[in-house]
Amino acid sequence: APEMREQLATVCQKLRGGITLSTTDRFFPLCYDKEATIFDYAKAVFVCENTSVRENYRALAMQHAEDLKIQTEEKHICRGLDRFMLTKSELNSELDERTCVYLDTFIRGRDMQLGLLLDVQGAIQTSPWSGELAVLRTELQSYLEMGFACVIYSGTEKGAHTLASDLQDEGFKADLAADPEKPLPGRIIVIPGTLGAGIEYSNVKLAVFTHTAVHASRKQRTVKKKPGEEIRSLADIAIGDLVVHYSHGIGIFDGVHKIETDGVAKDYIKIRYAGADVLHIPVTQLDLVSRYIGSGDVNTVKLNKLNSDQWQKSKAKAKAAAKEMASELIELYSRRMKSKGFEFPPDDSLQEDFEAHFNYIETNSQLRCIDEIKSDMMKPVPMERLLCGDVGFGKTEVALRAAFKCAEAGKQCAVLVPTTVLAWQHFQTFCNRMEGFPINISLLSRHKTPAEQREILRRLKNGSVDILIGTHRIIQEDIKFKDLGLVIIDEEQRFGVAHKEKFKEMFNGVDILTLSATPIPRTLNMAMSGIRDMSVIDEPPQDRQPITTYVMEHDWGVIMQAIEKELRRSGQVYYIHNRIDSIYSCAEKIRSLIPEARVGVAHGKMTEEQMLEIWRQLLDGSLDVLVCTTIIETGVDVPNVNTLIIENSDYMGLAQLHQLRGRVGRTNKRAYAYFTFQRGKVLSEISQKRLDAIREFTQFGSGFRIALRDLEIRGAGSILGANQSGHLANVGYDMYLQLLDEAVREERGEKDVHKEECLVDIKIDAFIPEDYISNQAQRVDCYRKIARIQTEEDSIDVTDELIDRYGDPPKSVLGLIEVARLRNMASAADIVEITQMNNDLLFYLGKFDMKKIAAVSKLCGKRMLLETADRGHIRVTLDKNEKPIDAMRSVIRTMNEA
Repeated sequence: APEMREQLATVCQKLRGGITLSTTDRFFPLCYDKEATIFDYAKAVFVCENTSVRENYRALAMQHAEDLKIQTEEKHICRGLDRFMLTKSELNSELDERTCVYLDTFIRGRDMQLGLLLDVQGAIQTSPWSGELAVLRTELQSYLEMGFACVIYSGTEKGAHTLASDLQDEGFKADLAADPEKPLPGRIIVIPGTLGAGIEYSNVKLAVFTHTAVHASRKQRTVKKKPGEEIRSLADIAIGDLVVHYSHGIGIFDGVHKIETDGVAKDYIKIRYAGADVLHIPVTQLDLVSRYIGSGDVNTVKLNKLNSDQWQKSKAKAKAAAKEMASELIELYSRRMKSKGFEFPPDDSLQEDFEAHFNYIETNSQLRCIDEIKSDMMKPVPMERLLCGDVGFGKTEVALRAAFKCAEAGKQCAVLVPTTVLAWQHFQTFCNRMEGFPINISLLSRHKTPAEQREILRRLKNGSVDILIGTHRIIQEDIKFKDLGLVIIDEEQRFGVAHKEKFKEMFNGVDILTLSATPIPRTLNMAMSGIRDMSVIDEPPQDRQPITTYVMEHDWGVIMQAIEKELRRSGQVYYIHNRIDSIYSCAEKIRSLIPEARVGVAHGKMTEEQMLEIWRQLLDGSLDVLVCTTIIETGVDVPNVNTLIIENSDYMGLAQLHQLRGRVGRTNKRAYAYFTFQRGKVLSEISQKRLDAIREFTQFGSGFRIALRDLEIRGAGSILGANQSGHLANVGYDMYLQLLDEAVREERGEKDVHKEECLVDIKIDAFIPEDYISNQAQRVDCYRKIARIQTEEDSIDVTDELIDRYGDPPKSVLGLIEVARLRNMASAADIVEITQMNNDLLFYLGKFDMKKIAAVSKLCGKRMLLETADRGHIRVTLDKNEKPIDAMRSVIRTMNEA
């Protein structure tokens, strides 16, 4: 047809001109004699996220049918276009004829019918060790005796040769392989290469070890972190992520690129900005870059443009908002700092005796937190401290010691908790722990009879009650303490705004200790900006194991197996069904599937007596399975419950899921958590992110990371509310936190709020070669650690870690570490930039200090020239054969010592 010929001529002309058209595919039948699909080229097919793939196929098929209809009506169709896309039955037929590997983040119903379900999620990390060959030998021997094949990634090729030889000398069948081969049971393969962590696949009898665990790991010194650094260190940046540069704004991270100039090679971070703008920054400045966290939907974030005032305006507006918030926060807490608090006395023999009765060994971080809290209590100003520790890390014992110290000094302590069940459990814990000591403890909640409440209030008022444990009933008008000295608030985020306002009013001038596993953003802000003191318990108790976590479609067959597996080892199960109207029918379903299981029910509408009876049955082993709502979320501790199953977990928040998972795994027994969602359901993007995060963060100490990830998913509105969230979204949470820190310091009258970092550009190879660290994500992580070097100790730590993980660093890496160290020393000397121009080093100064300049003149003599025009600087000419890095070091040290 003439219309078709005319259209073809236009298309051909555009194609000859190199223009790609989205509609070109409709002409394929004219170009190729034989139809072909991807299946004609593939014997095996990997299907990533099966449900999403099929959803996308359905959408494409509908769009194709619609396009076909329109093109037929307009007579723009070529013959054969109706065969352009496989039908659903043809697609299934092609898949059935081939080997298919389904790679799903979450376990779905289809997986249950596969020939082999390799449950990567159920895999666990292999145990780390100190690097001694004797320890490695013991670990390997244990796995080989169980019929495992062992693969060791040992970093460099030299390290792999050495390790394989050492293992052979020890009598092991260890082979060196350039590429992974099919490992055989009872044998060891050593491979040059890197992995993030070792892993054990028990269902296929394979144990994989990595050089990060094989090589020795020296104890790291504690480095003081800047505000917001937790975010930068925990949120690893990947290519394509939105990032924020302190001076240039929001862009897209585009990886690390080596650039060679005048024979000198350096690595640079590439960031793409609006339009075609691209910024390359030295890797030594990676500490100026952070991952963007602000808007829940990153697709709506507007990129900044280089060389425009847009970013500075956004930062100025955010700074003004931060200043407003800082003023409010400081006013809130300055009253507390000005008010007179009770100065608790030092520990005596009774306190020491109480602490000696603890049945477990305290972790180092527990002891540190206890010391920090006691130190605050012994000051004349009221304490305001956040105790942040993951679920099961021993926050309660720390709180017990603070409460005992308070009561022993003759003051009263209030323990405020969000739920009746948790209040009852704390009451039991406090009574058991303080048995035999002269401390009077009472429990107050709305479930107490009026007569019981009146008696408790009378004894509270006359001082007979030393420690009062209760829910928000404690903050009612009729509560009168005789001499309140300490308030412990457990899980502050569970209390509403009105309750928190009441706290401020009632507890002004009193020591306050807040406990939290996942701190709320506002509390996080206060703690990280220095307004509120924070203690962190970051070590798990001895012998604790990470919780094996599954995210999957709800499947009664799998659920039944999980419950039976737990009952076989004499354990108990929590089954979360968060609908009271159907909770009893759910319990009946479990009884019918597993008749031998003793099943109980618990929910928030039960009376206190009914609830307490259920917990007693659970604690004494009379119940096997408790079907309950999320009432168990806060603090309930039943050590023998080690399997958790949650229905419709996609409806729950990330912090809530983490808290629920913390109800199991509180002993040295392996615990299991099953987060399920309805069969066949396509999850929303936010639900997918939450469940992906809960599956990812299974290691101990994840509460802080989960709080930040939750922040990332929910966006800025969850932090500040609508009135200021726009400012935060424009600069990102990390940048806002830095601005808030600056604003707080300004409000306090502190000077030198933001010290300018020194820029260094000298002719020295400074990069991490790919043959030293091949994985880009690991290289970026190392660059980040190097960029944070502040002291000589830091540089030694980083060098030691690199040697441990990857072998001896090449010259270019040592140069990078030295530049990072000197850059920090230069900032301390008020040098803002160091540049090499031919045989000269130019030191640009923040301000002229004649004493320092005279010291450099004495060091360098006629080789130094002071230039005051065009940005004042010191010019130092290099001696013959003098290395730029050596001259730079000498000048900086001289200026710092002057």
